[in-house]
Amino acid sequence: MSEESHPRTLYVGNLDATVSEDLLCALFSQIGQVKGCKVIREPGNDPYAFLEFTNHQGAATALAAMNKRVFLDKEMKVNWATSPGNHPKQDTSNHYHIFVGDLSPEIETQTLKDAFAPFGEISNCRIVRDPQTLKSKGYAFVSFVKKAEAENAITAMNGQWLGSRSIRTNWSTRKPPPPRNDRVRQNSNNKQPTFDEVYNQSSPTNCTVYCGGFTNGITDELIQKIFSPFGTIQDIRAFKDKGYAFIKFSTKEAATHAIEGIHNKEINGQIVKCFWGKESGDPNAVNSGNMNSNNTNQSAAAAQYPYVYGQQMSYWY
Repeated sequence: MSEESHPRTLYVGNLDATVSEDLLCALFSQIGQVKGCKVIREPGNDPYAFLEFTNHQGAATALAAMNKRVFLDKEMKVNWATSPGNHPKQDTSNHYHIFVGDLSPEIETQTLKDAFAPFGEISNCRIVRDPQTLKSKGYAFVSFVKKAEAENAITAMNGQWLGSRSIRTNWSTRKPPPPRNDRVRQNSNNKQPTFDEVYNQSSPTNCTVYCGGFTNGITDELIQKIFSPFGTIQDIRAFKDKGYAFIKFSTKEAATHAIEGIHNKEINGQIVKCFWGKESGDPNAVNSGNMNSNNTNQSAAAAQYPYVYGQQMSYWY
């Protein structure tokens, strides 16, 4: 009995960002015996999953029972992982993801894909849109199967005109991990946070990012240039003498992408750190006294408590 003629694996899409493999497995195990479950998380996309059942009947029953069922306030999309006449849905988590910024609002997915297609096989292409208005947020992600093809695309397309704007290209922060030997050599303190790690470290209403580590050259214009590709910025407060800034975004998702994308990155020759700013009723409140008293402990605290450093050091926006 082949997987093609009697499939046992389901694709589950439109999942909430907080979903875990254990939770999803427990849900579907109420219908049939689940052999394995893998949740795939890609930049700019909702998570999706593959669930393998021990037999075809269990999978078929789960498909009928779970498709369009609301789970964690989202309507799940359930289908066969391989459908007759359709291509198998790919697990692209180990592919090579490119961030495309400064994208013109009129650019559609097919136009973007056509622009990058000459460089190699594209496994996924998605423009990030506002969930309410469906308008482009001005950035996208393009995934390539091969690393060399992704590298060529980054080099060739950076600064090229697409539509009415010159686009920027770089690696997404969710590119596959380096080879094992390289990972061993990396300092664990420089671990790049994932979207979910960052998102879950602050309240649902927090949209403020702290960015510090500048020894010189920090300006509102520089901060605007660095952070605007991640979403709409409502306000910037740069404290030049202290070497840090607060950036307030219109959504928590945009702020999360900014922390995920900029933390531990080099800007003007300086490695900067990004964490959540702490919410406050007074937009001008900055507990500078507490910050000054803790200057000698900043590096150690940042290493020990990544992603929420701003909250623990009482930085207020």
